Formats: sequence, structure tokens, C-alpha cells
Amino acid sequence: MNLSNCSGLLTGAGSGIGRALALALSAKGARLILTDRNLEGLRETREMAGGGNHLLIVEGDVTQADDRRKLRQVAETEFKRLDLLINNAGVIAVMPHGEIGDEMLERQVAVNLVAPMALVRDLLPLLISSRPSRVVNIGSMFGDIAFPLFAAYSATKFGVRGFSDALRRELAPDGVGVTYCAPRATKTPASKQFEHLVGPFAMKFDSPETVAAQIVGAIESDARSVYPMGPERLFVLVQRLFPFLVDGSLIGQFKRAKL
Repeated sequence: MNLSNCSGLLTGAGSGIGRALALALSAKGARLILTDRNLEGLRETREMAGGGNHLLIVEGDVTQADDRRKLRQVAETEFKRLDLLINNAGVIAVMPHGEIGDEMLERQVAVNLVAPMALVRDLLPLLISSRPSRVVNIGSMFGDIAFPLFAAYSATKFGVRGFSDALRRELAPDGVGVTYCAPRATKTPASKQFEHLVGPFAMKFDSPETVAAQIVGAIESDARSVYPMGPERLFVLVQRLFPFLVDGSLIGQFKRAKL
């Protein structure tokens, strides 16, 4: 996909990976609708990207039908088409599964899984009319390798991966491509919740800018998926072929984390 003058919508653009994506896409010449619940964060993102009429900000919650309807109206009015939809908004809770409350369970499922599914459905006529166009779903390495303390979050990201696979096959005849992105742990405000697990779980953190560059490269090459460079790719293969090996490793690391 050629990003110059591309018309796109990016969720979760007020911080973290979303902000880095907004800056990277803007530098490529894309015209963007940036949305987030954090209006101040959106304003900061737009200012960091140099402002300008090519960046529109829309405060909203993608789990709400009225806010999704507003996003579609802005895309129709301002762009009259939609070449690119990036489902990036997400929430995470890191804790023993026996301690998580209903509200946080429902919030993770609503933001991480249901909202992307609903937003694709709501914007599909615009995407099809702009073909070739592309949907980009931001998943996680936790959507391939499920860690203790991340059970609900991992479940939503496994769901995003499955949704992406099915959607890719369904929309191919309509000229709409689908890219699934699985970044590893990324240094964002949300990652502060599990900084104490970096040592026990031998985690590696990427910067939002590194992740954004990988995602933008995948969009430009119309890639099916993008995974981080490094041993994680091998771990994904081991998880699929020999899951018991991953069980033993993660259970041992979890035990050490509890000491």
C-alpha cells in the first residue's frame, strides 16, 4: 500500500504505539482520523506530528456504537473513502485470574476484541469502496504464547488473531487486505503494570517507535502478519508444535516470579 495521501483511521492514538503510528504514518503523507478517549493525548499527538488539516482528532470510545457512528460520519464527510483502518486501542490487566473483577474482564473483551470486530463491520462499506484497502489489527505476542497473569488479555489477543485470519479470507474477494501485528512487550504507560515481571519472565521491551516502524513496513508491503525479530518467532513455532515445552518453561518462570 502506498501511504502517500492514504486516508486512514487509527484508534488508540493518544499515547504509546498509537501515537508512534500516527507520527510515522503522517511522515509518510497519510491523512488520518485519530481517535482515543484521551482528548488531551490526541491533541499532543497531533501537535507532535506537526498539526495540519491532514490530521483530524475525534474524542471517543470505540466500544460505544454512537462513537463508532461518529467516526464513520467523519470519514464519509472529510475523506469520502477509507483506505486504511488500524485497530490499535487496547487495555490490559496483569494479575492472578482469581483476583480479576467482572468490570475489568468485560472491559478487556470489549476494547480489545469486540470493538475491532464492530468497527470493521461499521466501516466495511467505506473500505470496500476504496479497494484496494487494508485492515490492520494490533494483537500481541500474548496472542500466540499465553503467559500466567495475562490470562484474560491473552484470550482477547488470541481472539484478535483468529478474527484477522477469518476476516482476511472473507474480504479477499472484495479487495480488502488484513494484516495482523503481534508486537512483544512495548514500553508504554500500560507496561508499568508488569515491569516487575521483566526479570522472571525474561521479557524484552521494544520502543513504540520500533514497533510502529515494523507495522508501517508491513502495511507498505501488504504483509499478512508481522512479528518481532528475534527468538520470539522460534517460540511461536515451538508453541504450535510442542506446547508442553512452553508449559514447562512458563510454569517455572511463574514460580520464580512468585518468590
